[in-house]
Amino acid sequence: MGEKISTILDYIDNGYYALPEFQRGFVWNKEQVRALFDSLYRRHPIGSLLAWSTESTGAVYRGDVQIPAGRHVRLLLDGQQRMTTIYGVVRGKPPKFFDGNPDVLEGLMFHLGREVFEYYQKLKMQDDPLWISVTELMKRHETFIDDFSVRLSEMGLPFREINGYIQKAINLQNILYTELHVQEISGQDKTLDVVVEIFNKVNSGGTKLSKGDLALAKICADWPEARTAMKKYLAQWQKHGYDFTLDWLLRSVNTVLTGEAKFQFLHNLSSDEVQKGLKTATKHIDKTLNMISGTLGLDHDRVLFGRYGIPVIVRYLSKTNGHLTTEEWNLLMFWYLQSGMWGRFSGSTESFIDKDLEALEGEDGGIKALVQQLHQWHGSLRVEPIHFENWSVGARFYPVMYMLTRVKGARDWGTGRELDAKQVGAMNTLDVHHIFPRSRLYKAGYKRPEVNALANFCFLTKDTNIGISDKLPENYFYTVEREHPGALASQWIPSDQRLWKIENYREFLQVRRELLANEVNTFMKSLLTDEMAYLIPDEQVSTLIPPADIEDQLAEDEDLLSQFNEWVVENGLPEGEIQFDYSNEDTGVQLAVFDLAWPNGIQEGLSQPVALILDTNGSSALSVAASNGFRTFSSLSDLKAYVVREVLGEEG
Repeated sequence: MGEKISTILDYIDNGYYALPEFQRGFVWNKEQVRALFDSLYRRHPIGSLLAWSTESTGAVYRGDVQIPAGRHVRLLLDGQQRMTTIYGVVRGKPPKFFDGNPDVLEGLMFHLGREVFEYYQKLKMQDDPLWISVTELMKRHETFIDDFSVRLSEMGLPFREINGYIQKAINLQNILYTELHVQEISGQDKTLDVVVEIFNKVNSGGTKLSKGDLALAKICADWPEARTAMKKYLAQWQKHGYDFTLDWLLRSVNTVLTGEAKFQFLHNLSSDEVQKGLKTATKHIDKTLNMISGTLGLDHDRVLFGRYGIPVIVRYLSKTNGHLTTEEWNLLMFWYLQSGMWGRFSGSTESFIDKDLEALEGEDGGIKALVQQLHQWHGSLRVEPIHFENWSVGARFYPVMYMLTRVKGARDWGTGRELDAKQVGAMNTLDVHHIFPRSRLYKAGYKRPEVNALANFCFLTKDTNIGISDKLPENYFYTVEREHPGALASQWIPSDQRLWKIENYREFLQVRRELLANEVNTFMKSLLTDEMAYLIPDEQVSTLIPPADIEDQLAEDEDLLSQFNEWVVENGLPEGEIQFDYSNEDTGVQLAVFDLAWPNGIQEGLSQPVALILDTNGSSALSVAASNGFRTFSSLSDLKAYVVREVLGEEG
């Protein structure tokens, strides 16, 4: 089926076509806008549209147009970027629910002599009358042509030349009559899963549409403000250090309303039900985050592992109206911590969420059933020293170390005070400190996984970290112990001074791993009452040691990565995750560690996931990233060029 562009724009105005509220919004840059209009002007094909025809329930759509109940509305699944671009330039304003950088839709100019599109530049264009505004031409139609013709005549140009320019302007204007092929998905058999599968096949070269994207589109068809309302909650959590996605929040709303993980169960709910579910979910999310922070010390995004366990907790709180005893809360926190440590929700698998939701239901359901199911899935929930053989801040047990620091009274080695993640002052924020300096370890012949072993990490204030610099423990430990007795032990440093020497570094790691494991198990016991059997070790201890083929994937210089993150933040974008742990969605097994990553895109939820992998020799990390939809880079300069060009929309 073919439809003229002008007709599609009118349909967008009256609500027959809706640009759905997906997680990702408008992400095109100026070069892509120019290229699209150049193709339209030259009558080159720009591809077809994919629309899902679904029934309206009398909802208000874009432009505050009331759509009669029972009428079908087309949700534009593929072609959103193209139609948003055309709409924004032609109408002179973006669609009502536009989410992106509006600058790229403003100031597009066309030169009637050279027939090229460029963005307005005053010095270059002000004295050349052949530069015309594409938006003004489209909005004013005949009057623009008449005024332009008079202006050229007053300049004394020959009639034939003027006529040639006018014809080019008309050719540009006539792109509105270009017909686009529209593929329509309709029918009662087109369930949510079917539509997502169709879309992802058609759009295999781009960022795949998740089931959450489509569920949100359906919700916004009945409640246009849904996405805006949800983003307000996300912004509030972000102020407190938590970066969540719309998909994640919608998952919690879904569990509250349906008791299911799959988004398709949201399909038949009314907008009133969804609004009530959002209110309930956010209330219990706040309560859960406060408990996780207060009980486990996991108080910001970098250490909030197992976040997809939160929708399960939220479901239980909604059933009990949040009235839990201290014993119940402790057991729930035990389950959450254990789920994160063993990667049960790594990648957010619906199957595991559903299993845990099922464990909460029924006569015998509840928190104990939840923990029993986790125990059956993983085996012993006891932590062993071998679990701290992971390396890098991307390892799953990194948050566990942070937890111990926060809940066990670990003290700073410069001040002797207990560490608090939110201490006042620029130099008092917590830093990851390498107990044995990296430069000294490399010089002594130790390899990267050993240098960046978790057992070589601790947390100190930034000021203390800078003050220690590259001193060896055998030199600065004595000073710390003399000035702040017990501060070393509070960070689980072996008391055997022989292990403070660099030649005994491997033995130091082994002993500290034992101290850390014992401390974690002691803490977990404090959360339990009579379920100590969970902490009895299995005969064969599971391990999370990463595969050998990705052992060399640590960042070569974390200082450079931190500096790059600072530049990103200065430009109004979210910082990337250094040493990002990428895991298998179903098993939770670590597949690779990316030096720097934006798993939700540098424009969060709006663009493709990004991964930086500096050392690509003999590694599978690059292929793992590429095959899982990440846009990959092997140098900071290439990554910076991408951010400047495609995210910030700047030239050069």
